[in-house]
Amino acid sequence: MSLLKTVPPDKAEGDVEEAYSFFVKSGIPIPKPLEMTSVSPGLIRIQKQVLDYFMNHPTLGFALLSLIRFLVAKEYDYQFCTHFNYNFLKMQGMDDDDIEKLSSQPETAPIEDKDKAMLLFVLKAIKTPDDVTQKDVEALHEMGWSDRDIYDATFHGAGMIGPRFLMKAFKMDTC
Repeated sequence: MSLLKTVPPDKAEGDVEEAYSFFVKSGIPIPKPLEMTSVSPGLIRIQKQVLDYFMNHPTLGFALLSLIRFLVAKEYDYQFCTHFNYNFLKMQGMDDDDIEKLSSQPETAPIEDKDKAMLLFVLKAIKTPDDVTQKDVEALHEMGWSDRDIYDATFHGAGMIGPRFLMKAFKMDTC
């Protein structure tokens, strides 16, 4: 049970209801990190804008973003988001063996080479940020990625880390 009083979907109003609306309409359970954010209407409004931004991103696709979230969650033992994004990978046609293999061999991700390069870059930036070089960025540029794309993808991955710690602190880190 959470240490903070969150707003369940059936009690949501205003900004919280708006933030939940995509998931409710889609029949997807409200992600626990989003429910946790319901304690702060101002922050949930911002979080909804971030979700909308990435759902409508012009170059970062659903498959790439799902893989980023899954692998960063796995790296930081973020149980809820590992499980949540595991289901998104299954919906995209990956089987259990493929998903398990991703954890130790992310280069086996079944996505285009351009997306795979971005995925591997984000994982490097998250795991070993001091090792990121200009050469890494230039390699992504050569594949057609812009600075915005590189920053956005890395921001998306880094955005998994804060909620993981908040969920642990407030005792919401359950599947």
